[in-house]
Amino acid sequence: MSLSRRDFLTTSAAAAVLGTLGRPGLARAWQGPQAAQPVFTPIRGNVGFFTMRGGTIGYLVNAGGVAVVDSQFPPEATACLTGLNERSGNRGVDLLINTHHHGDHSGGNISFRGVARKVVAHAKAAEHMRQPPGAQPPADQLYPDTTFTDTWSADLGDERIVARHYGRAHTSGDAVITFERANVAHMGDLMFNQRHPVVDRAAGATIRGWMSVLEQTVKQHSADTVYIFGHANTGLPVTGDRAALTTFRDYFGALLVFVEAQHKAGKSRDEILAMRDPLKGFESFGRFGNPGPRDALTCAYEEVVIGGPSEL
Repeated sequence: MSLSRRDFLTTSAAAAVLGTLGRPGLARAWQGPQAAQPVFTPIRGNVGFFTMRGGTIGYLVNAGGVAVVDSQFPPEATACLTGLNERSGNRGVDLLINTHHHGDHSGGNISFRGVARKVVAHAKAAEHMRQPPGAQPPADQLYPDTTFTDTWSADLGDERIVARHYGRAHTSGDAVITFERANVAHMGDLMFNQRHPVVDRAAGATIRGWMSVLEQTVKQHSADTVYIFGHANTGLPVTGDRAALTTFRDYFGALLVFVEAQHKAGKSRDEILAMRDPLKGFESFGRFGNPGPRDALTCAYEEVVIGGPSEL
């Protein structure tokens, strides 16, 4: 959903789930203001998206079944389920698919217990849900019962759903979920629309890998594919076309070039991370925030100067 980095979580129900995000700085980066009402937005071909608080949820409701991509937090997941039941005649959920392990995308899984017939995620995402790097797992959760390493697919009514893992990016377990007939792809947190992303190196993230994943995704899909984004900057949409993906890729490239140039010019780590002005050419992303272990500038420095991601 559209949110600001400064927004803070205020409800205790979601606070418990945020343990899966790791350090407090990482948790804050995903927190956004709670929408007054849950919003269902159709896209096409029985596919749409749901926004309330947390990462954008994708959904499919057709004559053959119901599929949900990501689950936000428990209260929001419950609101989403209520709306889906109204649209499907209380059919329940045939497939719940998680794009990755972070709590604002999987924390609401628990609300699908006894409702979802199958829960799917990449093997690394499932592993990190059970043991989040640097954090304690939630006391009670609904974990994936079906995992994959490269590709997974299923037919639901007249729709074919394909989950693809292109490599390390935002984490080591990200998946792009494509509704092939509708030609809609859910990116999870592989897409932050014109805002500085969270780069979870503790979970195996890599900026260079992220750039490659975005390129592979564009090549895999057609020119008129509609992409659902995990998050967007304030006031910007959570859907878009391939141009948004290439812009995000170019942002990462410019960030790495900037950090490398500053390092070669003799700037210290502290001097580089003290940058606050927007990245040239990407002013719409906004100013850099305070440096932290998961912010893009810090991770770009570590990747350029120290090396690649951890072996997670």
